[in-house]
Amino acid sequence: MESIAQADIAAFKGGGAGMANAIVEESGLRINHERRRGRGAGVNPSGRYEPTTRHVFDDGWSTIEELPPFKTEVQVEKPRTIITRNDSPDISFDRSINPYRGCEHGCVYCFARPTHSYMGLSAGLDFESRLFAKPDAAKLLDRELSKDGYQPRTIAIGTNTDPYQPIEKNWRIMREVLEVMEARNHPVGIVTKSALVVRDIDILSRMAEKGLAKVALSVTTLDRILARTMEPRAATPTRRLEAIRQLSDAGIPVSVMVAPIVPGLTDQEIERILDSGAAAGATSAGYVLLRLPLEVSPIFKDWLLRHYPDSYRHVLSLIRSMRDGKDYDAEWGKRMRGKGPYAWQIGRRFEIAAKRLGLNAERTPLRTDLFNPAPKDQQQLMLL
Repeated sequence: MESIAQADIAAFKGGGAGMANAIVEESGLRINHERRRGRGAGVNPSGRYEPTTRHVFDDGWSTIEELPPFKTEVQVEKPRTIITRNDSPDISFDRSINPYRGCEHGCVYCFARPTHSYMGLSAGLDFESRLFAKPDAAKLLDRELSKDGYQPRTIAIGTNTDPYQPIEKNWRIMREVLEVMEARNHPVGIVTKSALVVRDIDILSRMAEKGLAKVALSVTTLDRILARTMEPRAATPTRRLEAIRQLSDAGIPVSVMVAPIVPGLTDQEIERILDSGAAAGATSAGYVLLRLPLEVSPIFKDWLLRHYPDSYRHVLSLIRSMRDGKDYDAEWGKRMRGKGPYAWQIGRRFEIAAKRLGLNAERTPLRTDLFNPAPKDQQQLMLL
């Protein structure tokens, strides 16, 4: 997105945010506000693997005003397997499940946005509105857990796109996946920004009783206005804290995630978020520094210019101070935390606040010894 790169240069070389905004507006990259109402991204550039790029301009026929608003569309995806494996050395799980591709929450900073390019779609507004559901997820999971030699380890859900995004209300894929996991006594760890997770308290509480389930709620900010623009269709901060309370009251281990921390915008809230999470019943906590890989960087920059132009240079300067002068550094061990004095300060503040609140005092791993490789109907057949 060349125009946003030019705008970034202008913002830092005397032109300021005003000139930067003018450059992006003139490029035709931004989508009309009425068409993208309720969405996070303001642009919808072509995917990086596409041979052509799209640019909106007025041809004199007034057709731009006639373009329809972006509406959520869901297509069915038929994968052959549902468990995704990874060997990344800086994350705590080696397998995960993504019931959906794309995410209606529309979080402008979402590091998963670039994955939509593999579908020939945009990491911008397409990522939020053109979604893919995997209705066979539970069936595929049941089959994969039945394979000879399968070794159970915690399956993480919500590490890419949110399993409890709004379309889950109708599709209920996540609930079906949990039903399979409960039947098999398989451990699961969930990360979400949605209060919809409380719908499945009945299953999660039974699994937690056996040491098979834990949930983490991501709370990026306690500022409703900031949250509304940055995460337009995610649950409000208040509802996320209430979800923590309900899960905790049901005996489910809950963690509060200060994620991502946006330097210059949300980093001043670290202690307040941890205080609020602990008061609601969270017993553990974590944090992740803002990540801006590939297309996420220009999408985030455009959002920042639209909503917080006066903070643009300050926020980007802090980000680059923790990323060797770049928008992002993908090196293992550094991508989640950054480096340098400011990153060190964020880490120490988090540790001190978490220790004061008694968070992370004990970490009990989920159990794998209860895993049952055979579904209940097969168990009954074995007895005959």
